[in-house]
Amino acid sequence: MDEELLGIGAFAARARLSAKALRLYDRLGLLVPARVDEVTGYRYYRAGQVERARLVALLRQLDMPLARIAEIVEDTDADDGAGAAGRLAAYWADVEARVAGQRTLVAYLRGRLSGRSCEMYGRFVVETVDVPEQVLITETRHTLADELPAWIGASLGRLEAAARECGGVAGVPFVVYHAEVSRESDGPAEACVPVADEAAARAWAGRRGRAWETAVRVEPARRLARTRITKAQVAHPQILAAFEAVEEWMAAEGLTQAGPCREVYFADWEAAGAGDPVCDVAFPVG
Repeated sequence: MDEELLGIGAFAARARLSAKALRLYDRLGLLVPARVDEVTGYRYYRAGQVERARLVALLRQLDMPLARIAEIVEDTDADDGAGAAGRLAAYWADVEARVAGQRTLVAYLRGRLSGRSCEMYGRFVVETVDVPEQVLITETRHTLADELPAWIGASLGRLEAAARECGGVAGVPFVVYHAEVSRESDGPAEACVPVADEAAARAWAGRRGRAWETAVRVEPARRLARTRITKAQVAHPQILAAFEAVEEWMAAEGLTQAGPCREVYFADWEAAGAGDPVCDVAFPVG
């Protein structure tokens, strides 16, 4: 053999890891011994595997998923240091984005728990608006909160493109939440685009079949209680405060909810800045 083999105890000491950790890495496929004795099951490692063992241990300290650790290890095995570093950077960007969202959620929850809800809700101006009957082409999807923003953009884009076959867009696109969308609850959510020609819309739906869960429906005239929010406020959990502000206002005005809540996207999302109004958070009221 080209390289001396070390027993698991000696290798663990050199790698500054426990034998228990090495057995775990073996089970996970992240650090396979160079040889396993067929009779005793004793593991032997090459001295050259020390660096890999230490790398796996450090990545585990970042709470990195096993699949992503495996990808980084594969890059290092292929002498692709730039690729491994890029994967690590991408993972950490995801972590920082998640922590930033959690930090905002903590601030929101502290406001609720400390009795400052009225202060938070006071930032939102709520009003009612009447919306006429509309012919809608729709796409419905069960989706979790992390996947929701990408799905909204993609689905509204598909429906707005399809509207060209249905007499054109005849109103402001919106998303209806038929049940809660969170990390644990997947809705469903329904993307809706008003169109001008009902007959053409039904012909379009017939050609589509059940692809993307598309449909055509006529929504009756409604009165909505709404508040207008900026692009920055659309992010979770800021948007929760907007929904709750509308609910508080409805209760104070003696209005009852007459349908599922919705987000009405009236502005160009890509062109809007963080402080620009882009969306109405609304509830149908009776």
